[in-house]
Amino acid sequence: MGNCVIVGINWGDEGKGRMVDLLTAQYDIVVRYQGGGNAGHTVINDKGTFALHLLPSGIFRDGVVNILGNGVALDPENLLKEIRDVREKGVEVSPENLRISNRASLLLPWHRDLDALEEARLADKQFGSTKQGIAPFYSDKYQKKTVLAGELFYPEHLKEHLKELMEWKNLTLTRIYGAEPCTEEFLDDWLKTYCEPLLPYIADTGTYLREAQKAGKSILFEAQLGALRDLDYGIHPYTTSSNTLAAFAPIGSGLPSAKIDEVIGVVKAYSTCVGEGPFVCEMFGEEAEKLREEGHEYGAKTGRARRVGPVDLPATRYGVEVQGATKIALTKMDVLSYMDRIPVCVRYRVNGKETDVFPFPAELNDAEPVIEYLPGWKCDISGTNRWEDLPKEAQDYVLYLEQALSCPIAYVSTGAERGSIILR
Repeated sequence: MGNCVIVGINWGDEGKGRMVDLLTAQYDIVVRYQGGGNAGHTVINDKGTFALHLLPSGIFRDGVVNILGNGVALDPENLLKEIRDVREKGVEVSPENLRISNRASLLLPWHRDLDALEEARLADKQFGSTKQGIAPFYSDKYQKKTVLAGELFYPEHLKEHLKELMEWKNLTLTRIYGAEPCTEEFLDDWLKTYCEPLLPYIADTGTYLREAQKAGKSILFEAQLGALRDLDYGIHPYTTSSNTLAAFAPIGSGLPSAKIDEVIGVVKAYSTCVGEGPFVCEMFGEEAEKLREEGHEYGAKTGRARRVGPVDLPATRYGVEVQGATKIALTKMDVLSYMDRIPVCVRYRVNGKETDVFPFPAELNDAEPVIEYLPGWKCDISGTNRWEDLPKEAQDYVLYLEQALSCPIAYVSTGAERGSIILR
């Protein structure tokens, strides 16, 4: 099968976990290569309904090795809870099918504290953080002030390293935010409670991946969030703090020599956005509430109501381009079945001029959506898995998007379950 990356094309929440869960049957290894526990992938299969935040979505497939790469913000507390939660539903999680890169950095307790403190300081200018410590974590990582997971095997070295970091971080906690300092006793207890149980999973995954590559194993790389939340190419500053693009997969996975054969970009049949920042195509009022309810659009991590709107062609076209998508998976087509006509944001109007080009971030607040409509199909298509069984209007909607985005739509999802998918 070669190597494939599954990425989000828009603001995140497109349904990537659903696609990873579907496609893992064709791959030997699944790797999460960036992000942390600040977003969720909802997966529904024969084992139940799951909201994964750190575990790769291949964890449900027998024989698949799942890896948390060096680019991940490794939150021991959240990961342990997640492992326990999926085990309670009968899913096997062991060092045989889950491995953590020894080069992944630990998200430390003060990262979550600092995230919440900074959002409180920003008040009405907040970035909409999920307060999972992601921005402080990546800031520290690029300052070379984090702890690698592999350091847990060297307790004396780790103790000194953590002490140095704590002394430095307490300056920020106490002098800038007026918060309580962290203590050595607290860190000792945190290490014992949350980090020591993960020791059996921590390994030299870089060597493992290189050997797998030589052996011809196929690898599926799983991204978090979407192109518009990418640190460098997204709607700055309302982005995440890592690179969500397919191009980063080899680096963040621990296999920088990986050749990517395919990039599947996941696009929702309408638009959703969790958190702050410009969202040009946003719907409001009863129209928005109806779409939100039909799509059950509430964040898998936070439970927050997602902002909703029609599919946004300028934003989606941009996402397809920066992700280098070779195929599109269109999700949640079934949700639109109630509409008499389907709205599409075809262009933006910026400073009185219409444009197909996704603007520079500073221009987005002044952009207005140009909406056109396509006929609705007004019948339930949930669970449909054959193209010819879709009503003509639903087929026309897919073909319209395919042409507008200049990228083949290879998958059309008509429900969250594995079988509710049309392969084109």
